[in-house]
Amino acid sequence: MQPASITVLDLSAYVGLAAVAAITLNMLLGLLMALRYSPHRSWPHHRFNYFRIHNWTGYLALGVSVLHPVILLFNKAPRFRILDLVCPLHSPSQPLDNTIGAIALYLLTFVVVTSYVRVRLGRHLWKSFHFSIYFATAALFWHSLFTDPALKNASIDWSDGGKLFVESCVLLIFTISLFRLRHARKRALHARQVVPQTAPLP
Repeated sequence: MQPASITVLDLSAYVGLAAVAAITLNMLLGLLMALRYSPHRSWPHHRFNYFRIHNWTGYLALGVSVLHPVILLFNKAPRFRILDLVCPLHSPSQPLDNTIGAIALYLLTFVVVTSYVRVRLGRHLWKSFHFSIYFATAALFWHSLFTDPALKNASIDWSDGGKLFVESCVLLIFTISLFRLRHARKRALHARQVVPQTAPLP
């Protein structure tokens, strides 16, 4: 029995999953930084620059996110044009989900570019722009979950290996994001309680 050959659609789907993995790792590292997690004091008890890893996973996520649709140009049926990738509103298959995927790509590009020039932008403006990563990630997850990899508009198989991987990434980021939100609220409450106690007497 000969092994099944990988089709263009298979390759595009695998690259798409790589994009999901890269953006999940990038988000996870960013959330850990927001929580002031120290890999030296905590696991793995080793000093390393995970800010740099965070940056490079962002570049990797952007690279594979661009490659994911470009591969579709080599697919024979349905046939995709460059315009269908840039503006998928009238793409030959699943235009809504593909448009959401394109929005994810454009937002991710915006986040990476503004992060690259963050010193020129200033911390306050850059941080405001950087929150776009949440919308980019949400759009990418939507595209990954609701798109049929075979582009046949088939019903979604939630137990498919690829879908299960994306679902686990969604759950991970959602859980850590909730933990970060709770942590931020506790810090804000603590700050409000400390300020009156340390304020100078009139």
